[in-house]
Amino acid sequence: MSKRYPLMELQDVPADIKDRIVLIQEKSGFIPNVFLALARRPAEWRAFFAYHDALMERQDSSLTKGEREMIVTATSAANQCLYCVVAHGALLRVYEKKPRIADQIAINYRKASIEPRQRAMLDFAMKVCLQSHAIEEADFQALHPHGFDDEDIWDIIAITAFFGMSNRLANAAGFMPNPEFYLMGRMPRPPKLA
Repeated sequence: MSKRYPLMELQDVPADIKDRIVLIQEKSGFIPNVFLALARRPAEWRAFFAYHDALMERQDSSLTKGEREMIVTATSAANQCLYCVVAHGALLRVYEKKPRIADQIAINYRKASIEPRQRAMLDFAMKVCLQSHAIEEADFQALHPHGFDDEDIWDIIAITAFFGMSNRLANAAGFMPNPEFYLMGRMPRPPKLA
């Protein structure tokens, strides 16, 4: 993590933020650095994660959790954001249960083992990421045959845009991925003992 913007200590963050971080820690076994990095500004932390949750946990969308992470991984790679590629690539591997998928999507999603629907989604997300000024009606029409309605397309746009902001923040402030992210979803979990 950056010397200029060190991670906050858990005991120094407001109680509501601490409670959310502890839940994440209990679920994952560690605290993702982004939670402690953004906690330096509690109002921004709350706004960031409220919008994150509204996009990434939206229930009435045809996008799966894995597809949302595909968007984040592909566009974060285009923005050269190490933190987001590693962290969201880990989530992508877990949700899709495919140990190679995140690497394929980060390097060249066009050669990844994905469905045509997902390829069309990522083609659109990459255009939003790299050439949003060139989006036109034909781009929307190309998604409809794959089962995306206009609200789903809004999700693709919003996820791409939100993580574009996040990529720039993580890159400029020097957020580094937790070591735990690198192995998540790459190896099968050992069976639980009864």
